[in-house]
Amino acid sequence: MTEVSGPARNLRGLLAGAAAGAAGTTTLDAVGYLDMVIRGRGESTTPEVTVERLSETFHVPIPGDGDVRNNRVKGLGPLTGMAAGVGMGALLGLALSCGWRPGNAVLTATATTGALIGTNGPMTVLRVTDPRTWSRSDWVADIVPHVAYALVTVAVVRGLESDPADHASEIRTGIRQCGAALRHALRS
Repeated sequence: MTEVSGPARNLRGLLAGAAAGAAGTTTLDAVGYLDMVIRGRGESTTPEVTVERLSETFHVPIPGDGDVRNNRVKGLGPLTGMAAGVGMGALLGLALSCGWRPGNAVLTATATTGALIGTNGPMTVLRVTDPRTWSRSDWVADIVPHVAYALVTVAVVRGLESDPADHASEIRTGIRQCGAALRHALRS
């Protein structure tokens, strides 16, 4: 690939990050659904409640009556999570294209933290949930998918860099460390 500079490089970084965020979001959703299968738990209603609260707070009505409106709310809930995941990836890609050069551990921690804040932040501010009241299993169930999101997002954004270094061994090490931490958390 030819080297690009300035706004074109930033746009490329933004788009690569968005693609990485989309891949990470797919992983986050898959891990969440697997958790539902493994533990037999129901799906969370917090995304829909968040949409309702956003609608009330910003005085933007959701059109329709009865089932039509309810179905729109159920569709908007997951879309807010997708927007957060793609947006976080886009920001990471943009930051990298602007010259930020962290190691994979810092980049993964940033992606995890950003995804947690991007999804849980609005729900906390709108008082849909209060993380201070969560149990250990609640935290594990929330953090594990976000770490999986971050690992995939970082792997994809690194792979899409115009001059990617060989990050494969760092990514494999990160995955092994996360797997060990998850096993430890599940045994506790």
